[in-house]
Parts: sequence; structure tokens; C-alpha cells
Amino acid sequence: MTRKDKQLSSKYRRVLLKLSGEALAGPQGYGIDPHKAEELALRVREIREMGVDVAIVIGAGNIWRGKDGLELGMDRATADYMGMLATAMNAMALMDAMERTGLVVRVQTALEMRQVAEPYIRRRAIRHLEKGRVVIFGGGTGIPYFSTDTAAALRAMEIGADVLIKATKVDGVYDSDPHKDPHAKRFAHLTYMETIKRRLEVMDSTAISLCMDNEMPILVLNLWNEHDLRDALLGKPVGTLVSSEEEKGA
Repeated sequence: MTRKDKQLSSKYRRVLLKLSGEALAGPQGYGIDPHKAEELALRVREIREMGVDVAIVIGAGNIWRGKDGLELGMDRATADYMGMLATAMNAMALMDAMERTGLVVRVQTALEMRQVAEPYIRRRAIRHLEKGRVVIFGGGTGIPYFSTDTAAALRAMEIGADVLIKATKVDGVYDSDPHKDPHAKRFAHLTYMETIKRRLEVMDSTAISLCMDNEMPILVLNLWNEHDLRDALLGKPVGTLVSSEEEKGA
């Protein structure tokens, strides 16, 4: 099968994958576990082999959680900048794991650190994707008071992604915590406004509003279910899709 044939098998041509920092944490819940990084790398390689362009935004919760500092009176901007620096560490760890699987990867950061990563340049990022490279965006938006969820929404729009995939440890969005409520209902589809009004923890409201204003669909799925990411790209009913009312009725 040629690369062109593989591309035709996927519902999406280009995706932005949003990962939490906790995706890299081991059983202890913090730090960077090389085994988790390798598992993530294999998930990404699986969809790259389908011919899909892949960009990634990663959080920093495995290294630094700004709210912990805020509770002790830390300045919000300082806490946010520390988080941005931590995302760069995660991006480098993920880059290394992916390169060991044979992928070609570039890390770009919103905060300049030229010794370890390229500065974020939109046109250069798109060019990397066109050449089949995976691009990892570190440093959030480069501005305090914005989350990595918002950074993911922003980058998804900037690179022309077809969908923003929010990778979690749960197989979609539920009306209550499925780990605590055995009767929790999973939604197959939600509109942007339903997600905001219900205060469902998909992404923060700024990120969802940005996606709504620019009609960027959000797909929430469990990254750790084997092949769920691949199946979602093939158009199979996986996870929860957050999009417009028109798509809900389609």
C-alpha cells in the first residue's frame, strides 16, 4: 500500500494531539517514565504509518502544577512560566522516545530556548508536517494565564488541523465520574455550548470557545486503549466528539 492509499483510509489528514503531562508519569503519578514515553511514541507511530500528519501539545502536570504554588501565594505569572518550562522537558523526553521508534521529530517552543528546541514559527511547523515530521509544541502559548488546552486549540487552528484530539485515561466524556458512578452515561456527541453549560471537564472554557468560534472539532478518547486512536482516525465510533449542532444531526 502506498502512502497515498494509506492517507485515503484515514478520516483526517492532519491532527493535533493534546496530551496531559500525566501521560508521561509512571505509577507514582509524577516525573517522566521512559516506558510511558515509549508507549506514547508507539501510539503516534501507528497513526503516522497511516499517512496522517501529527502535531502534539503536551502539558506539565507530571512535573509542576501551578495551582499548588498559587495555594501558597505564588505569583500567577511565575507559576505559569514554570509550567511552560516543564512542558519543554516533557516535549524533549517524548521527542527522544519517538526518534528511537524511527520517527522524525521536531520540538518547537513558544519560549525561546534555541540550544534545545526551535522557536515556534507557524510556517516552519507546517513545512515540517508536510515533510512527514512529527512536531511537538512546548511552552504552551508562551503567555501566562493561558492553559496548554488553549495552546492546543490555538496551534490546531494555526497548522490547519482537521481535528483536535484530547487524549485522556477515560474513553470519552461522561455526565459524572465513571470511576465513582457505575451508572455514568457516556456521550457520543456534544455541542460546544452543551459542554460549556454542563461544565464538563473536556478542556477549559477558553479552549472550547476558541474551537467553537473556529469550528474546530474536539475528539476525546482514551489514549491507552489499544488501537482506539487509530480506530478514531478510521472513522469508527470511538470516544466523544465535541462539535457544532450541524454535525450532531448529521
